[in-house]
Amino acid sequence: MSAARLATGIWVAAYLARLGQRTIPAYVIHRGDDTAGAVAVKSARLDGTAQLWLREWDFQTDLRQWRAVLEGPERDIDARIARERAQDRDLWVIEIESRSGETLLDAME
Repeated sequence: MSAARLATGIWVAAYLARLGQRTIPAYVIHRGDDTAGAVAVKSARLDGTAQLWLREWDFQTDLRQWRAVLEGPERDIDARIARERAQDRDLWVIEIESRSGETLLDAME
């Protein structure tokens, strides 16, 4: 039996609160479906580079894990996000500003 899944809007609110506690600026760039929308996290390093994080299935553990799927110039990350949004209008996009690249996603499993 699988565990109940937390509604995306609630997860996003909790994530933003956790980032706020650590004084990591974060913004909802695109609001997706409150119940079941996927989430993309862009971590901008404030030097023109960024990382894009998505949750993907790990078929070995049968769990959804956060994974950095792209790293590089911020314009490349923005282009990938635009493609993801074109395919999934329910996608949430959160942008954080973190010179160190810290996302706190490991604490949000």
